[in-house]
Amino acid sequence: MGHHQQKHDDKSKGEWRKEEKHHKHMEQLAKLGATAAGAYAMHEKHMAKKDPEHARSHRIKEEIAATIAAGSAGFAIHEHHKKKEAKKQARHGHHHH
Repeated sequence: MGHHQQKHDDKSKGEWRKEEKHHKHMEQLAKLGATAAGAYAMHEKHMAKKDPEHARSHRIKEEIAATIAAGSAGFAIHEHHKKKEAKKQARHGHHHH
């Protein structure tokens, strides 16, 4: 997934800070997505009980939303680690000029 593939050593401290902010923003968005999808999954679970005639449809929507929530949570964890890496790089100045 190397969309910003510069050599690690070629980035300036400011570029690392910018990358850190980007990953922080993506982490926050992923957490928001996980929360929203999780809430929707819970809603569909409730609707499956409340509306037995359409329970199968509600259970399918619940499973899809739960899967999206899990994927978003995993992406949030990934972005958290990328943010920490960028912060460490900016702090330690791992570049040669």
